Amino acid sequence: MSHAALTFDRVRQQFTSRSNVTTTVLDDLSLTVAPNEFLCVLGPSGCGKSTLLNLVAGFARPTGGTIRVGDRPIKGPGPDRGVVFQQYALFPWFTVEQNVELGPRVRRLPAEQRRVRVDDVLRRVGLYEQRSMFPRELSGGMRQRVAIARTLINDPEVILMDEPFGALDAQTRERMQNDLLTVWQQQRCTVLFVTHSVEEAVALSDRILVLGAHPDCAPRLITNPLDRPRDNLSDEFVELERTVRSALQAAAAPQEGRHVA
Repeated sequence: MSHAALTFDRVRQQFTSRSNVTTTVLDDLSLTVAPNEFLCVLGPSGCGKSTLLNLVAGFARPTGGTIRVGDRPIKGPGPDRGVVFQQYALFPWFTVEQNVELGPRVRRLPAEQRRVRVDDVLRRVGLYEQRSMFPRELSGGMRQRVAIARTLINDPEVILMDEPFGALDAQTRERMQNDLLTVWQQQRCTVLFVTHSVEEAVALSDRILVLGAHPDCAPRLITNPLDRPRDNLSDEFVELERTVRSALQAAAAPQEGRHVA
């Protein structure tokens, strides 16, 4: 029985253009992610960060290798995984409550169970008082809270986040990061979080996966030893930022092998 929340076993992903040119985005990637781990994924544009999330979400199938949630191979989307995108993807004609309730309603949970779940998750993300508002009446940060709540209510084992705070201003982004950590510590699930920000990765992660600009650049896995809560201005935080930035720069150098221990 696997003790990993996520397992990537020699995963390869290739795309073939109409002109029959094949591009390899991920090549022979092996990695295990622990239960309740917060893993941030960094790398330059086009390195395969979003591709990795799409594969875990089940939106695409890998060209080679396997990905498992626990012991179960991923064969498509499933309730054991939830996805939060940068764009909120909320239904504008639904209220906050109706947007959050959608998953349990589709699964035909009884009305009383839905109400209890909605109340709980809206309190956890700080939107209980805004439950009757429509997305157009909310700030960007509040809309992203709704998107997070809509994922949390399904109680997934793994939450996939694709630059969810990228469109927010710096102050709102920092507040959302802190709120996300609070919710994650309550929910106790595994998070795979894609970002372009080194500071964000250091602030949030247990470990950081740095992907290279092209498939012959071996990925690097960096353990984050900093205790929470973290001080972004501390010497230790700044030093880890330097380490991660150095790894990003080195990722352009061709290396052999794609196994990440």
